Amino acid sequence: MTDAEIADFIRANLPIAPVPGIPEIRLHSAVPSSRIGRLTQDDEAPDAPYWAHRWAGGLALARHILDHPDSVRGRRVLDLGAGSGQVGIAAAKAGARSIAAVEAGRHAVAALRLNAELNGVNIAVQHADAAGLPLPDVDTVLVGDLFYTDELARRVTAFLDRCLGAGIDILVGDPWRRPLPLGRLEEIARYDVFESGLRSVASGVFRFRAQQTSIR
Repeated sequence: MTDAEIADFIRANLPIAPVPGIPEIRLHSAVPSSRIGRLTQDDEAPDAPYWAHRWAGGLALARHILDHPDSVRGRRVLDLGAGSGQVGIAAAKAGARSIAAVEAGRHAVAALRLNAELNGVNIAVQHADAAGLPLPDVDTVLVGDLFYTDELARRVTAFLDRCLGAGIDILVGDPWRRPLPLGRLEEIARYDVFESGLRSVASGVFRFRAQQTSIR
């Protein structure tokens, strides 16, 4: 499918609804009748449609940002591995100065742009590998649900370490998946959120911090 056809498919097959627990945000979200597989059936290397569903880490992080707008207000923000865009949308609604969103999946990029327009916010969307970026010129990086495999966790952590070295603040949302680098995280909030399928999940919001060095 072309990018325009992907956008048309999302408009036609993923209904718009408020996010459970985050009524300030509306998204195109998959339902059983959406048959998301039709988007990827002609692709040689199809993307998994993670973007079409709600995930606990992003939900918690978006809720936290809206409840604590000072965490992003007036700041330049990067939404890393943005998926459907709900975290970046929350930051925009909370008063961030600018929002950039990076997402590797072309279907997710189309959904992200549609969701930003739907919510009346401006997001500069970049189609790129979230963990392979150059150092961003931002004040805050937001990371929802990116620690789900060991390899991705390693690459994301390396990128975030470079951001820390440049003085960039980092907030992470995740429901304690096994690859999460807990030794690098300070929990600042916890939320019960509703993933796709209305399954209640506890998820933490964390501040990513520098590696502690032992002193002998």
